[in-house]
Amino acid sequence: MLDAAYDDALGVTAAFNLNMLRHLNHLIGADFDVRQWQHRGFFNGAENRVEMHLEARCDVNVGWDGGRRHFARGERIHTEDSYKYSQARFIGLLEQAGFAATRVWTDPQQWFAVIHARVIED
Repeated sequence: MLDAAYDDALGVTAAFNLNMLRHLNHLIGADFDVRQWQHRGFFNGAENRVEMHLEARCDVNVGWDGGRRHFARGERIHTEDSYKYSQARFIGLLEQAGFAATRVWTDPQQWFAVIHARVIED
């Protein structure tokens, strides 16, 4: 399910991720050709996170003012991590940061949660 959410059939997440290259072109004057890249989004179970990458479809040379970088076909740029926590683990993180969970809402399968937290006052 997480793989499908971060690599959706409509390509919304891919478009969002690839837009990063357009933004770099604008921001630093790079010359990324977005057509030479593809989105990869997948769950990394060892790290308990979803990772997003941009992968070179072919050998690519990218330049910007004062720099140049070669990317080999298949080489990736790691663009995002989205960590996944159980409710108990996330509430534990909140408590370590000085918050208390006051209310938790979940879906019927308890795959997702919204947690309302407040600052613990001494």
